[in-house]
Amino acid sequence: MKVLFFAQLREVAGTAEAEVDADKADAAQLWDLLLIRWPGLARYRTETRLARNGAYAGAGEIFGPDDEVALIPPVSGG
Repeated sequence: MKVLFFAQLREVAGTAEAEVDADKADAAQLWDLLLIRWPGLARYRTETRLARNGAYAGAGEIFGPDDEVALIPPVSGG
């Protein structure tokens, strides 16, 4: 699956996007995979929303290998 990183998460991952090998993972399983590769994301896990194919992922969402997943940290504006 394609994973997109935004804002400070991009800096932590060292990239704006990456390919992750995951087949039918729920949010917790996906996070586990991401943290193996990018352990620095752990501090942002509780405040980061996941989006699947352009829409925020709901509880129980299953992510598949053809999905585009975005990690979206909290945003503030002025």
